[in-house]
Amino acid sequence: MFILTAQVRRAALSVPNNISEGIAKRGPKEFRRYLDIAIGSLSELTYLLIFARDRGYLTQEEWRELDAQRSKLGRELWSTYKGVARKAESS
Repeated sequence: MFILTAQVRRAALSVPNNISEGIAKRGPKEFRRYLDIAIGSLSELTYLLIFARDRGYLTQEEWRELDAQRSKLGRELWSTYKGVARKAESS
């Protein structure tokens, strides 16, 4: 359980860390690269939450709440990625 919790925390923190690091880089191409890494971390987090749910570490209510938050973040992240990708292509 400790290892799973640590892995969830690491993946969850990786998302905003990569977004903030990408913003500080020069230009949309570099930012897009960091957004891509953040999307990968969100995918890892998704798997870990499913794993935790399937093993009974999360209640159905906890799962629904976390999945709703993850889904919202995923939509926002993809929207940002697409916008930055358009800028990167035009520059």
